[in-house]
Amino acid sequence: MAEGVTPFAITPFAIVAGCGPAGRRCAVDCGYPLFKEPAMITEHEIPILEYDDSSPEVIAPDHDWTAGALPEKCLFAFLGNVVHEHAAAHGAQVVHTFVTVTFDIPVYVLRIGGEEGEDICLVQSPIGAPAAAQLLDTLVSCGCRKVIAVGSCGVLADIEENAFIVPTRALRAEGTSYHYLPAARYVELDEEPIAVIEETLRQHGLPFVTCVTTWTTDGFFRETRDMVRYRLDEGCSVVEMECAALAACCKLRRARFGQLLFTADSLANVHEYDARDFGADSHEKALLLGLDVLRNWPA
Repeated sequence: MAEGVTPFAITPFAIVAGCGPAGRRCAVDCGYPLFKEPAMITEHEIPILEYDDSSPEVIAPDHDWTAGALPEKCLFAFLGNVVHEHAAAHGAQVVHTFVTVTFDIPVYVLRIGGEEGEDICLVQSPIGAPAAAQLLDTLVSCGCRKVIAVGSCGVLADIEENAFIVPTRALRAEGTSYHYLPAARYVELDEEPIAVIEETLRQHGLPFVTCVTTWTTDGFFRETRDMVRYRLDEGCSVVEMECAALAACCKLRRARFGQLLFTADSLANVHEYDARDFGADSHEKALLLGLDVLRNWPA
């Protein structure tokens, strides 16, 4: 080591170049490991299973937010135009526009419960775990601490269309959740919002199934015949593309998350896929139920 060089006086770029313990040295070959303490990155041969549990993000989820704090409660909806139609019909205010390279997403603040009620955040989410989690991470970081997601799911078992499902955990077969939580097979959903969702459905006299496990996948066209059977044998009765990632995001950010699903297409007969009507009849009903869940969720 050259005279006058102080150990550990290394720029953060050396981390990227491979500094650290376990025999690795910094890019400038200073002769010293970067960290005196054990590394906070869980290493693995498979990159998606590596996890950083401590260092801050380079880009914070609220880095370009200028709209001030959002309401505590959020309805995160995968429901198409009914979200925007409801917002317009009930005087919702657009407080921010989430800009992406493909389309812009308005973030609404909506008053529920009349003058004596409360403001909630209402957003139409993009499809797929990475895009949905990016948006939700921003909302949570800007004030939303109680999140209810509503959207459709495919069925692996013989379940009729437009039935309501309350998942209690999600199988992490997508990739996004592994950036928010250490590797595990499942992520558990929070008990409090599950109970509020169930009670709201009972108040409306609607039958529902509390589903032990939903299968969250990134590969819509890779739900193969054998994999569908395998997931069904494991206890998954429905499949969707976001739940595990959204739950993981909320756990990392210490927000609470629940999901209300309604059944759409069917993979129950793996030899004859049935798109049915993709749950179209449930969109408006699911939106109103989600709003009622937030209204029933104690502040």
